[in-house]
Amino acid sequence: MEVKMTKRLVLAEKPSVAKDLARILKATQQHKTYFEGDQYIVTWAFGHLLTLKMPEDLNQDWQQWQMEQLPMIPKQIGIKPLPKTRNQLKAIAQLSKRSDVTEGIIATDSGRAGELLARWILQWVKFNKPLKRLWISSQTEQAVKAGFANLKPAKNYDNLYRSELARTKADWLIGLNVTRALTLKYDDNLNSGRVQTPTLSLVNQAQIKVEQFKPQEFYGVYMLVDGARTKVQLQHALDLDTREKAEDLIKQLKSSQAIVEHVVTKQKSIPAPLPYDLTEIQRVANVKYQYSAHKTLSLIQSLYETHKVVSYPRTDSRYLSTDLKATMKDRLRVVAGFNEDAQQMLKTGAQIRLTSVFNNEKVSDHYALIPTEERPRFDKMSTDETRMYRLIVERFLGLFAEPERSEITKTTIKTGQYQFNFQYQRIVEPGWQFEQTAQPIVKKLTEGQTVTPKYEFKKEYTKAPNLISEGELLSQMDQHHLGTPATRAEIIEKLIKSELMERQGRQLHVTPKGQQLLKLVNPSLATPELTARWESSLEKIAQGDQSPETFIQGIEADTRQLVKEIKSSTAEYHDYALTNKICPECGQKLRERNTRDGKIYICSNPDCKYRRRKDPKTSNHRCPNCHRKMQIIDGPKGAFFRCKYDGTTEKMMDKKTRKKKMGKHETQRLMNQINQEDDEAESPLAAALKNFYQN
Repeated sequence: MEVKMTKRLVLAEKPSVAKDLARILKATQQHKTYFEGDQYIVTWAFGHLLTLKMPEDLNQDWQQWQMEQLPMIPKQIGIKPLPKTRNQLKAIAQLSKRSDVTEGIIATDSGRAGELLARWILQWVKFNKPLKRLWISSQTEQAVKAGFANLKPAKNYDNLYRSELARTKADWLIGLNVTRALTLKYDDNLNSGRVQTPTLSLVNQAQIKVEQFKPQEFYGVYMLVDGARTKVQLQHALDLDTREKAEDLIKQLKSSQAIVEHVVTKQKSIPAPLPYDLTEIQRVANVKYQYSAHKTLSLIQSLYETHKVVSYPRTDSRYLSTDLKATMKDRLRVVAGFNEDAQQMLKTGAQIRLTSVFNNEKVSDHYALIPTEERPRFDKMSTDETRMYRLIVERFLGLFAEPERSEITKTTIKTGQYQFNFQYQRIVEPGWQFEQTAQPIVKKLTEGQTVTPKYEFKKEYTKAPNLISEGELLSQMDQHHLGTPATRAEIIEKLIKSELMERQGRQLHVTPKGQQLLKLVNPSLATPELTARWESSLEKIAQGDQSPETFIQGIEADTRQLVKEIKSSTAEYHDYALTNKICPECGQKLRERNTRDGKIYICSNPDCKYRRRKDPKTSNHRCPNCHRKMQIIDGPKGAFFRCKYDGTTEKMMDKKTRKKKMGKHETQRLMNQINQEDDEAESPLAAALKNFYQN
């Protein structure tokens, strides 16, 4: 009697991860929607394959946006497939029903979002077989094999799933109801949400300080001793508000004897910083390389998934679990392949100096960002990826380095009733800083010594505050518990995409539309306190300390109150996107919108579909005279090409004609083929080509 082999169905989050898992699990038979081996079938999602149903899916009356229909509080929301990925969902359903599949393994990202993604798929396909969970923090072959050898029951992560489901429902209730209410009330697309609105408010608070700032003039008086320079200590810096007052103070100082009152020298030891969590490295990359939070996350995700050289990126911890101690030397050995400091650390025993980094209580789902045991291939990595990898490595090496030791000398010189404080720091041992910076030589003074200083004054102005940078915003979002490390970059990008906020160099700026939104939206929704309370509840749900039903009931009550406040609001709204340009089709005003393809004008009449570019688009079509790229102009009779340099215009061919026209590469290929034909007889291909050009 033949014994049928049983197999385990592995669900990965995306095809690239599934391919790597299949290689490690020896599932070598490749099919369109899965890989198969003797023991495993590995299939994949494309991120989320399902989403919460929209209002129109639940109630036909909600299909039309009407104020009297708000708030929308369904008893059950439910999920539905995303249209573009139905085929993959169907394939997973078929695999799950195979008689030889006896067990499922969730291998999506190890976090709240990955848990929800997988659970929704398995619910939809009605998977009713035993279910396990792969929980790993790196994608190396060693980590994957160890993870599959130590699979956990999926029920251990039920609370994580419930927490993310509660978050998703809360966003649905607050986001859709408040956005619809604002849009209907003020006749413009005004997006609001429980996390993005208080985030926008943080940016606006910094902007208000800049706009309200008025510089004040004052004078600084300085003492110079042996090349060192410091400012006089005054109770109020603005006391010297005129040149005359500064000059009078210097006369007074010169008439008094300058005596060294105190000289205090202290030894200071600064341990290396802890490894990065996601928020911290996003902040550092923004300051150092001006990378957006979204770009930094994408780069580290690539290092994790594609190159497998760093641990799980979406971590909120800067500590390591104690079980990693045994792996630290192997990780250091990999880094030593390209780093001299790491080589020296290996020679001296690879001893961890920052032992406080090992703390199981401060590691939740994932430990800090550190290198894996996988050797990096810099020839396969982009410049940006290499930069991010080296940032992570530098922090990792600090764990093996001695603290930075320095000697700080503080000297106080008193002249009459005025005091001048000098400070000098000498690096004794650079430690984790590795390189010692050059220090100025300062003559050491002794207490009671009389000195003969020089004095000078300088006109100064109170310093204006800065607009908030993306790195600073990430820090404040973390401080106020707005979002999670995994979602903060997405929140910032969503605010920019919805034209509520924009980047100005390294800084963030709230648009007039965003400022209007903050005035119109409920005050409680614009402050971080409400969202911080929600995030605290979500964490309690993940820990099993709070019921998700209780949380959602609170969100429903908040939703009713928020919609009620918007309905009764008497605030006025001015649409800054509305221009004085008139739609040629219906006569209504045009509204300016930002798109991926540049700024466009669209008709403000919802029943009119007119739209055109604000600025001409540069095409790849070349001017026949100057051979530079021509612009595409939307004219009353259709689009046409125009050269902005010499004014040459050309009619644009329609799509059929453009398809029919042969490009230079195709022409060259056909000509090469013709030349290979027998010269004695004209080939059918040559005849066809000749006929094409003659016509």
